[in-house]
Amino acid sequence: MPKLSFRCAKAVARTRSLLEVRFLVAAAAAVVLSLFLTACAGGASGNGGDKKVVLTTFTVLADVAKNVAGDKLTVESITKAGAEIHGYEPTPGDIRKASKADLILDNGLNLEAWFAQFVEGLDVPHAVVSDGVQVVSISEDSYRGKPNPHAWMSPVNVQIYVDNMVKAFSDLDPDNAEAFKANGDAYKAELQAVQDQMVSSLAGLPENQRALVTCEGAFSYLARDAGLKEVYIWAVNAEQQATPQQITRAIEYVRANKVPAVFCESTVSDAPMQQVVGATGAKFGGTLYVDSLSEADGPVPTYLDLIRHDAGLITKALAGATAGAAS
Repeated sequence: MPKLSFRCAKAVARTRSLLEVRFLVAAAAAVVLSLFLTACAGGASGNGGDKKVVLTTFTVLADVAKNVAGDKLTVESITKAGAEIHGYEPTPGDIRKASKADLILDNGLNLEAWFAQFVEGLDVPHAVVSDGVQVVSISEDSYRGKPNPHAWMSPVNVQIYVDNMVKAFSDLDPDNAEAFKANGDAYKAELQAVQDQMVSSLAGLPENQRALVTCEGAFSYLARDAGLKEVYIWAVNAEQQATPQQITRAIEYVRANKVPAVFCESTVSDAPMQQVVGATGAKFGGTLYVDSLSEADGPVPTYLDLIRHDAGLITKALAGATAGAAS
């Protein structure tokens, strides 16, 4: 009996050892498989695993940033498509999202009045993408002397935005600096093509008709870089309606200079500008987009769509084409 018990004990021990070995082999195989899958995932993203997150203040910046980042970074916008950026009120969810970001991009030039308080206390670096832009100041109302924040409405300026993003992204993710530079150069070439087409299309207009008449003074940079005079009903979006004096001033300018078409922005009522149309006989050239992109199935889902839409609408309407023909 003792001898038999000894043999049984040895058999049990041998079986247990074999099971333990098989378990360890299986566990090791699982670890190797996990590492392999992780490596494959990293290779697919080109970023060695998790991508760093860049958060922008509004949709226009997000789209430009995505073109520079390519597939190397994750880019998100705090505001959604169609949202008003000037007086936006961040939510607790926005703050949580920002606290987990690796970089925050803002326009600057006093566009995001809420931004300073928003990032206060957050240990997250941020970059101002308008740095280096030749600023145009607002010339009237309570905002007189302050910078016009709509610098992205000029394709020339957005090339500066791109350079600032390339630098910020390269500092954030040095391994992909060459990719950011290549993406930025390609995107800047598209921006310059839009600028060149707009300037060429406007070249034949008589001097007195080279005017961009809009509801809000959001086109100072586009007008400057396209060789147009900017005329508007009010300088900055406000809650109150346009005053009779502001409308009269626009009417007098359009009449005196025989301006063929006038425009208004998508985020405000065009009723004041329709009064200008009724009093002058100028065409309503159409709706321009400024502060936000549309949803993916809308008219301006990307910044290039936005600036091409606006530039095409302006040039065709001022040249006497049928209002709304541009798209």
